[in-house]
Amino acid sequence: MHRTALADRLCDDFGFVDVRGQRQRSTCLKVLRTLADRGRVVLPAPLTQPGPSSPRRLTEPVPAPQQVPDTAGQIRGLALVVVDTDAHMRIWNELMLTEHPRGAGPLVGRQLRYLVDSEHGWLGGLALASAALQLQDRDRWIGWDVETRRAQLDRVVSLSRLLIRPSVRCQNLASRVLGLAMRQLPADFEARYGYQPWLVETFVDTSHFSGTCFRAANWIRVGATQGRGRQDLARQRDETVKDIYVLPLVADFRQRLGLPAHSGRGPLPIGAGLEADRWAEQEFGGAPLGDRRLSRRLVCSAQVLADHPGRAFSAVMQGEQAMVKGYYRMIDQPDDSALTMEHILQPHREQTVRRLQAPQTVLCIQDGTDLDYNGLAECEGLGVIGKNQTGAQSRGLHLHSTLAVGTDGVPLGVLQAHCWAPTPRPEEDQRASFQIPIEEKETFCWLRGLRDCRQVAVQTPHTRLVMVADREADIFELFHEWRQDPSVDLLVRASHNRRTSDEHKLFDAVRATAPRLRLELAIGRQSARPKRSKQKARPARKERTAQVVVRDQKIELQPPPYLETKGYTPVSLWAVQVVEEEAPAGAKPIEWCLLTTMEITSAEQAEQCLEWYCLRWRIEDWHRVLKSGCQIEALGYETAERLQRGIAINAVIAWRIMLMTLLGRETPELPADVLFSDIELTVLEAFATTRKDLPAPTSLAKAIFVVAKLGGYLGRKNDPQPGHQLMWQGYIQLRAMCIGFSLRHAGPDP
Repeated sequence: MHRTALADRLCDDFGFVDVRGQRQRSTCLKVLRTLADRGRVVLPAPLTQPGPSSPRRLTEPVPAPQQVPDTAGQIRGLALVVVDTDAHMRIWNELMLTEHPRGAGPLVGRQLRYLVDSEHGWLGGLALASAALQLQDRDRWIGWDVETRRAQLDRVVSLSRLLIRPSVRCQNLASRVLGLAMRQLPADFEARYGYQPWLVETFVDTSHFSGTCFRAANWIRVGATQGRGRQDLARQRDETVKDIYVLPLVADFRQRLGLPAHSGRGPLPIGAGLEADRWAEQEFGGAPLGDRRLSRRLVCSAQVLADHPGRAFSAVMQGEQAMVKGYYRMIDQPDDSALTMEHILQPHREQTVRRLQAPQTVLCIQDGTDLDYNGLAECEGLGVIGKNQTGAQSRGLHLHSTLAVGTDGVPLGVLQAHCWAPTPRPEEDQRASFQIPIEEKETFCWLRGLRDCRQVAVQTPHTRLVMVADREADIFELFHEWRQDPSVDLLVRASHNRRTSDEHKLFDAVRATAPRLRLELAIGRQSARPKRSKQKARPARKERTAQVVVRDQKIELQPPPYLETKGYTPVSLWAVQVVEEEAPAGAKPIEWCLLTTMEITSAEQAEQCLEWYCLRWRIEDWHRVLKSGCQIEALGYETAERLQRGIAINAVIAWRIMLMTLLGRETPELPADVLFSDIELTVLEAFATTRKDLPAPTSLAKAIFVVAKLGGYLGRKNDPQPGHQLMWQGYIQLRAMCIGFSLRHAGPDP
């Protein structure tokens, strides 16, 4: 019997048919060959030997399209034609063989080909085929196991070919064709194979292409290949490493696969996985530290430190030598080891990106702060962060970070944190400031932060990212950098009264416009602060409500003269100005000018910009929790690299403390076990029963109220919501009570 006849016989006997009732001959033949290779069966010799493929082609090249417009929206009759005739197959093959770098194939499995048609001629083509059998980064992003992947892999298809003919120069054509194809694919695939796919994957060779068209069409980059093709059985890795992009065709594809909605690397609800006994594994687990034991040690250490923020690890462990030794052995890894700040934060960054996938808009707030380690006389690698009145230098590190915050003010996570040791300019360097390249200046951190936000934007195509920064970020190079890739919007408070294309400078030009609206702005109380080191003295400020006028105008900023000589051109932005025209006697009037890349055409949009900028203070709160609550300036390690490791761990702990405070305000209806473990809730409930003024911790808001009470919150009628300091003090008290509770139940009965 011929092998094909044998496969057909087995398909009939065992019911190996697809959803249309047709034999699964190819799959059956593959299984037979696999069994034969393993010595389980003996197959008849093949009657024919496969020769070199000879695809059907045209006898002459495909005519070049004529008079193609410059933009995709102007193309007449743009459409996708399913390749299902011999004539269309010959055209498709000819295009791929002569104009696509990988030729026409062969493609594998279930296949669907399209030609890109128009009144101007054939513009290109594309093809879909079976998905890769195994992809580590894709499978990790989906979150399925081996069995689920084997059972459901046919629901994933691969975009194997995409061709826009090299002679065609048309802006946005590739992303437009992708959009057409993905809308047409489900019905066409079902008509041919009897079911619809749920996810599409593709690969981008970054040595030749950037993947811009895929990002523009809302595809998501989920990782990279390992340089192995489908036939690389010897693991030679002859293929180039390629970026993996995916596009869900249905929003609930994970549920259809039988997976939880937040499995893998999909959208993560803000409260998921943050319970007291699970959060450290989620936010630190799997960190690429070069040794799995170090990764496990990191999780355990973070869990312990979070229970007692601000205390030394040895004090927390109360002499438990094994844990103390393990922690300091981890911190004291060589400075050139994989235990870096970036690697420690990588799992938390991945989870933060997942939390960013659900909201419509997320604010990426950038800011920096100095960390004073002047008392560590023997610490190596510190820089100069300031001088006192006598000229003596203060030693420390500068921390520049990006905190992701929802438009409701809830912190979603730390996207990046970068530490460095500032060094004074050498005396022999006599260059003027404008002669120094931006890459050599400390202000380059703002550009680096924007570029990092762009990388996040690739992974969150359905979320609008807005980078928010204070006056230190008002550098023209930042706006020029945004113009190169406007995938992330900017919202920056202006510091300089810049030249514009108008006769007036920035502040005067906006002030000359008619008011857009009038608002009442709540100005919080501020305590006095004496002068210290780099910080200026600050007078006290009473709480008040300011009556402000809001104006906005589209302006064109001129580059500084030293950048004009480098070819920089004017950039168009929107300016929103807030002015308190009648401030109380002795009070400094409020005056802001915000520069944004977001279009402002209504009072609502102007007010929204103000609301979003007011949330910039969230990163100041995070700095305060990091310094005062987690006491990172009290760390006593011997090198700057080791200090950065401790800072990275505490950065995530400080975020969780903030989240604990703010989540109870914004989402009070959530269950208490979102953030608290069973033993913590048991202790809180027992404590609440001893006080008549405390509610049972039946919701997140009520549990947080009880914790704040433990920290000293009075909770009077006119008192504001409990702040971060009360929360971390209350949580420390709660953890101590939990230890006592555990010891009581672990000891002998009375």
